Amino acid sequence: MSDTTQQREWGEQPLARILSEAGLTPHDLVTASEVPMTHKMVARACKGRWLTPNTRRIVVAALNRATGREYTPSDLFTYG
Repeated sequence: MSDTTQQREWGEQPLARILSEAGLTPHDLVTASEVPMTHKMVARACKGRWLTPNTRRIVVAALNRATGREYTPSDLFTYG
């Protein structure tokens, strides 16, 4: 793996566990989002593909809306 690939692949993220524990699917996040969001964004977030800060904010906001809780990016992602 090159340095660039290693910096962009972070492995499964806490988001995946939180979704599972809450009984939510990626589709639930997409429908909960108030701004355009794709299933691919959620899949990449769960798998640990590096996301832009804006995309991470979108994912956090959708999860907060879907669960009624207040998560932060550091709760969902192991990178920042």
